[in-house]
This record gives sequence, C-alpha cells and structure tokens, in this order.
Amino acid sequence: MAITAAMVKELREMSGAGMMDCKKALTECDGNMEAAMEALRKSGAAKAEKKASRIAAEGIARAAVDGKTGVVVEVNSETDFVAKNEVFQEFVQSIADQALKSSYNGGKNGEDVEALLSENGLKETLVEKTATIGEKLSFRRFEKVAGDVVVSYLHGGGRIGVLVAADGASDDAAKEALANIAMQVAAMNPTYVSRAEISDAEIAKLREITVDSAINDPFTLPKPILQNLIDKAVSGKAWSDEDIAIYEEKKSNMNYLPNFLSDAAKATLASIGMDDKAAIVDNKIFSGLVEGRISKQLKEISLMDQVYVKAEDGKQSVAKYLESVNKALTVTKFVRFEVGEGMEKKNEDFAAEVAKQMQG
Repeated sequence: MAITAAMVKELREMSGAGMMDCKKALTECDGNMEAAMEALRKSGAAKAEKKASRIAAEGIARAAVDGKTGVVVEVNSETDFVAKNEVFQEFVQSIADQALKSSYNGGKNGEDVEALLSENGLKETLVEKTATIGEKLSFRRFEKVAGDVVVSYLHGGGRIGVLVAADGASDDAAKEALANIAMQVAAMNPTYVSRAEISDAEIAKLREITVDSAINDPFTLPKPILQNLIDKAVSGKAWSDEDIAIYEEKKSNMNYLPNFLSDAAKATLASIGMDDKAAIVDNKIFSGLVEGRISKQLKEISLMDQVYVKAEDGKQSVAKYLESVNKALTVTKFVRFEVGEGMEKKNEDFAAEVAKQMQG
C-alpha cells in the first residue's frame, strides 16, 4: 500500500512522533493506522529503556485542588529546556489531575507512584512522551493533603510546588491567608508546621549538634571560656612558638586574632575545647548561648514561629498573622516540592554536546 503524506501527517498528529518514524511505522504496517500507532508505542518503549540510565533532575511541579483535597506532583526531565515545553507541562498537569482523582496517596517508597502509573494507561503515556520528547522523563513523587480548605502555589514556573491545608474556616479570607502562607512555605522552606511536631529526640540531637559546633568554633564562644582555652593552649605548649608569639602581640584585640593564627592553632584550640566539653556545657553563659542558638533554629524550621514575610513591622510571626485573620484557622499540613532536590545533576557542556551531534 502506498503511504501518502496525509497518512504520515495524521499519524504524526496522533502520536507526536517524528515524521520519519511515522513513515517507517506505516510502511512496516502496510498503512494500518492502529498497527502503526502500536508499533510507535513499542518503539517508544525501546527508546525509553535506552534512556533509563540517564539523569533526570530537571522538570516541574504541578498541583491540582478540588475543594477540600489537593495534590502536588513532581515529574522530572533531563533538561530545563524540556521543562519549559508546553506538551511536557500539559502532561505533568494531567498526572496531577489523575492523582487528585485516584485513591492513592504519595509515598516516599515509590510504591504509590507505581500504583498511580498503573491507572488508565498512565505508564504507557509516560513511555510515549519519553519517546516523543526525546528525553528520559520520570514521575518522581506526589502527595495529597486534605482539610476544610486547601490551597496550592507554584513558584518559578513550577520549580517549587506547595500545598497548604487548614481547618477551622474555608471562606475567601481563609483562602487568601493560606495563599500567603503557601508563598511563605515556598520562600522560607520550613520543616514543621509548629514546634509541637518536633520530637524530644530531634531537639536533643539539635542541642548536641549546636553544642559541638559552638565548641569547634572557639572564637564564637563567650570570652571567659575562650580565654580559658587559650591559656591552656599557651601554658601547655599546645601551640607552636610562632602562634604563641602572635597571640602575645595581638591579644589586646581578640577580634582580629583568628586572622593571624595558623589553622593548626585554631584546630588545637577546638580540640582542647572538646576535651573540656563537660565543664563548658555546665557553664551558665555557654548554656544561654546554646539555648539562644537552638531557639533561633527552631524559629527557622517551624512555620508558625517564622517571621511572616509580609509583616509590616518585620516582626509578626506566621501564627500571629493567621490569628489576625481568623483565630479558628489552623494549618494542619503543608507539602513543599522543589524540583530536583536531593538528586544528582549531570553537568554537561551544551556547546560540546551540540558539536558532537553535528559531527555525528
């Protein structure tokens, strides 16, 4: 059967595949459009398999909200160029819409991603899009939230996707407030809704890290403690003669001393501090320093404790802002996806890649 340009055009529009691929499939299938489409799907599966070893760390997040339920998804591509492609963006949105309707929730182990992909031919569509677009595409994760009101926010064209759920109110004022909170989450990247979510074990670990990091940076310690460590380093000859001479010359202005001491001297001072850790921890001045640093860190990771980014006085917390809108409005959960976070990114020389293709 003769393969006409109109037939190739029709198959190309149906599949999104390249012109030559469409012509080849039609020729092999003797002009049978359905069989050619099936052949392209199979070809796409082969192409997708070849791309499986590539790194897909770009992409976009998309969200879908329906009243009291919302979902955010992340789908990855190999390049930012593809992430800006309208076909790819529509595909990712279709995954979000499908995830919203499904009974599955997102999971870190990926099982629910696979379950969702098995619905309504979504996995086959992913394979087809991989073949059509020409890059490895990966549906990485999704997560659902529910509440009296749910809002979504996409930042940077979908580089960051956020969902916020709350109970207690669902009017327009509540939705507007949560939209502001979603922007807060995107910008400030909190870890918890409130301090109540942070376990005693996590706080104990935070305290341990704060103590050790403070002692290992001795020139940030209270001056009496720092002076005691220096005295031990000098009297015990733990420092070199050159570093001791520098200290004697510069000790009238301790602020500049670290600029002149050797790295070995600073490391020795930290080592002496760690040996004296128990005594330093018992020091009330040091305890105050540690508690202050812990409090500051908790404010950074707890959404309700963060300074509201739109606060007119620059001091109002997120909790106080929500209270000013509606005292009954309570954030119950948020989800923040940042595309590619925690993934290895392939660093390529684009010009070299183009030159390589040209030579090929």
